[in-house]
Amino acid sequence: MFNTIFPKIHKEGYKFLAISILITFVILFFSKFLGFISIIITVWVYYFFRDPDRFPINEDTYLVSPADGLITDISERSGPEELRLENTTYTKVSIFMNVFNCHVNRIPTSGKIDEIYYKPGKFLNASLDKASEENERNYFKIKSKQNGEEIIIVQIAGLIARRIVCEVEQGQELKQGDRIGMIRFGSRVDIYFKNKKVLAKLGQNVVSGESLIAS
Repeated sequence: MFNTIFPKIHKEGYKFLAISILITFVILFFSKFLGFISIIITVWVYYFFRDPDRFPINEDTYLVSPADGLITDISERSGPEELRLENTTYTKVSIFMNVFNCHVNRIPTSGKIDEIYYKPGKFLNASLDKASEENERNYFKIKSKQNGEEIIIVQIAGLIARRIVCEVEQGQELKQGDRIGMIRFGSRVDIYFKNKKVLAKLGQNVVSGESLIAS
């Protein structure tokens, strides 16, 4: 119960939380009403950076969700040209994270990080399709341990987000559900895969590291 009410937070959140607490104390000195509003914002900052433990299925014939949020698109698309995959067709699932979702992202299947490519860009609303081409984003090409197939994860910064945090390195071996990074303040994650049956549904809310996306 304690861990549910007071979850641990991501290391990226400590400085933001400290700044918010400091500002709250200053504002309370001048106005109790504005101070109360600042307390609410501080609580939101704490919960935005929450980093709870997740419990994946640990079965690599399945792909678990790389992000918390709402599935906004399931379609057949060409792979990202930034990874030289524009001539390959994948199933793409897009997961939109609002400012109330946990923003820590996780690897959908055990495997090796074959390539990481970061691309700066604009800050359009992450729910828009053009955001995947114009926004700040980070690409992961993962070689699945189960069958050697390529799984692509794309972190896409949103309208408010200003930084994508990558926590893994090229060549690193990871287990299903391991953390790969986070995006600060509202964003989207796309997952590309082939030769799998989609289990998720459009409009479904999913949980990073636990909800099943495909098998």
